[in-house]
Amino acid sequence: MSYPELTPDTKIGIVGSGNSASALACYLRHLGYAPVMFVRNETRARRLSELKKIQASGELVGEFEIEVVTCPQELCQNCGIIFFTTQANDYIDVAERLAPFLGSPHRLILFSSKFAGSLEVSFFLQTQGVNGVTVLETDALFACRAESVGSVWIRGIKKWTLYSGGINSLTERNRGLLESFFPGLQPAQNVIQRGLTDFGALAHPLTVLLNMNDIDRKRSFLFYYEGYTEKTVALLESMERDFGRVAEAYGTSLIPAQELLNRYYGCNTSSLLEAMRTVPNYRFSQSPDRVDSRYLQEDVPYTLIPVRQLARIAGIDTPMLDAVVTMASAVTGQDFEGRGRTLARLGWAGLSHQEILDTMAS
Repeated sequence: MSYPELTPDTKIGIVGSGNSASALACYLRHLGYAPVMFVRNETRARRLSELKKIQASGELVGEFEIEVVTCPQELCQNCGIIFFTTQANDYIDVAERLAPFLGSPHRLILFSSKFAGSLEVSFFLQTQGVNGVTVLETDALFACRAESVGSVWIRGIKKWTLYSGGINSLTERNRGLLESFFPGLQPAQNVIQRGLTDFGALAHPLTVLLNMNDIDRKRSFLFYYEGYTEKTVALLESMERDFGRVAEAYGTSLIPAQELLNRYYGCNTSSLLEAMRTVPNYRFSQSPDRVDSRYLQEDVPYTLIPVRQLARIAGIDTPMLDAVVTMASAVTGQDFEGRGRTLARLGWAGLSHQEILDTMAS
């Protein structure tokens, strides 16, 4: 099976129907592509099939036509490029459903991958006897909210972020693919730089823990604007230093978080706290309604756990990261270390520090 070159009206697959899926479908239709949504929830699939469109407001305004399928085989037969827009903890379930119908022409793009999701999905597919499928990862590019089925508010679109495959040669072979959809994207130096260049993974868990009493008491606040003070932002800066030490140990470096926000949204400010308080769409970002939210359930197991394991292999201390994992585990009662995206799930079980460096460079 082969697919034509990417042209307007090319069918592009989207797995999911929530916030990012709805925003991405509208964005792709706006560019002239034909979004095909694989919706696992039967009720939502039926409703979207009836509507045959999604209404967007905010940064993108209009009604955008979509096609909805509920069969993985139909999705894979019609779409050579498939975006995963589910939460990271659903990736393996999605990959398992698609696996019988995937082959070497397919390119999977993990949209909000968290850390090294491309490695996890690639390794899982290999265990299922599926080889040759290209898996790429990037960060979520839309700040958005699906207000109802068929309606999404897109309050911000990132101007820049990184993408990668699990190994450098894969990234290089697919250079230009993601840029065809999002011109501001750039290839990462390696998958570790890509995974650590994620402001949400850096900030979400710590912000929740610092403000968990207010969250638990249902005292809503602006998550980024009011989540830190001049003193408590020092904890976020300490977390950033942990990330930076791990990056350096694995042959790369990180853009300072303040500059990262500037690149995302064009804030152009002089400090991390000021940047967080001046991102235009952050003025709409409310705190979660519970402590045990995806800010802990996704960012801790799917970024902080593999980063901490990599730090241990490299002999790097990560005191703030360790504290966040410990507190998040205690508050939620979850064994994040046991169920997280461990190095074994990335296919890196038993590898030394140097072997991991060599594997990424291949």
